[in-house]
Amino acid sequence: MDTQSFDDFVSPGSAAGRASVWWLRGLDRVEQSTKADPVIRVLQKRIRSLPLGGARDLLRGRPLGHPVHPVLVQVPIGCWLSAAVADFVPGSRRVGTVLTAVGLAGVAPAAVAGWVDWADLPPEQARVGLAHAASNAVAVTCYAAALANRLGGRSAKGRLWSAAGLAAVALTGALGGHVAYRRAVGADQSGL
Repeated sequence: MDTQSFDDFVSPGSAAGRASVWWLRGLDRVEQSTKADPVIRVLQKRIRSLPLGGARDLLRGRPLGHPVHPVLVQVPIGCWLSAAVADFVPGSRRVGTVLTAVGLAGVAPAAVAGWVDWADLPPEQARVGLAHAASNAVAVTCYAAALANRLGGRSAKGRLWSAAGLAAVALTGALGGHVAYRRAVGADQSGL
């Protein structure tokens, strides 16, 4: 969806319109800022030079016909969202702890696939992608702290860390969604 059609969809005078304009202007600033470009170029070059062989195609999702990263992120997101629900169900502390741990275990494959995809992005999308990765790092840190607190018998602190992690997941999902859908990265635009 391009900016014009988005503006037609959300009335600029509405609260949603004002929030979307603020969000999109912020993303435009991230996309246009060249401050991180030297780091991005080095990271992209190093990731592209990894000797992954045929695993690179698997990580990019070529056998599926679409990127695999969005599929793999369903494990941590689903587990962490389910843990948040379980936190409100009496007697389900252990369920929240297990779901938090399983979500953390699912991060590595999703992250590796994401980095492999990111290494081939053009500068504007790579800049937002780097912000997406940074937000993911915050989410993982929060959930690691949540798990440590839950396992240490400090369930209230664990739930607070989980809430912070879920907020970071929401931000990172919005950033990833911007790159994937608004900028159509990874979309087959051939009309097939």
